[in-house]
Amino acid sequence: MARHGGRRNWYGKLIGAALGVTVLATGASVWTAQAGGTDTATPKTTASAEPSNEVRPVAATIVHASDKGPRGVNITIDDGPDPVWTPPMLDLLREHGVKATFCMVGTQAKAHPDLVKQVVAAGHRLCDHSVSHDTAMDKKSEAYQSQQILDAERMITEASGGVRPMYYRAPGGAFTPASRALAASRGMRPLGWNVDSKDFERGGADAIVATVQRQLHNGPTLLFHDAGGDRSQTVEALRRILPWLKEQGCSFGFPVR
Repeated sequence: MARHGGRRNWYGKLIGAALGVTVLATGASVWTAQAGGTDTATPKTTASAEPSNEVRPVAATIVHASDKGPRGVNITIDDGPDPVWTPPMLDLLREHGVKATFCMVGTQAKAHPDLVKQVVAAGHRLCDHSVSHDTAMDKKSEAYQSQQILDAERMITEASGGVRPMYYRAPGGAFTPASRALAASRGMRPLGWNVDSKDFERGGADAIVATVQRQLHNGPTLLFHDAGGDRSQTVEALRRILPWLKEQGCSFGFPVR
């Protein structure tokens, strides 16, 4: 998985300062290749596959695999929720009958609880994406990492009305053994990605679509964004990518737990 260093500090404007982290994530894939390395263990699926308020520890290895099996794909959407761009993405997902995993930044969830509730009501899953999107948090103390993970978990759970995040995605893939273990102890499976859509670059919808089509063989978990700037190109790209994935025989699912 590639790091998104260009976005490192933009969330700091929301909380006063962005502080920082960097171990590249590795994880499991049932596909022939993947962008983020090789798994250290096969993903365990013994934990409940459905959202639950009960805290059950899960595997601490970084997951990529889809619960839909070898032809499953996981749509993951990071950095929101955002009042401008999350609603049209929810509309698109509903139109195509697709469920996604929304990796939310704690400050964004706290600022827009109505959107968090809409995401949950539509049957999508929540993922903890830290408090401040600090892509250098793996260089900070374990106490700082814990604060970023646990405070975001609390913010997202409160904003959702009590539904807890089921996954933890470190900003920019900045996982550490300690952060993975902490998230897993809280029932949040560490979540990687295989296909980086590059939608944070300003290449336009055509470039995003081409990137996804070119990288799809890397594995099942696709990375998009619904915040951090003008996401109109992401909306347009998803409008074309979702039906294309169906044409390829893909089924939409969630990352395994």
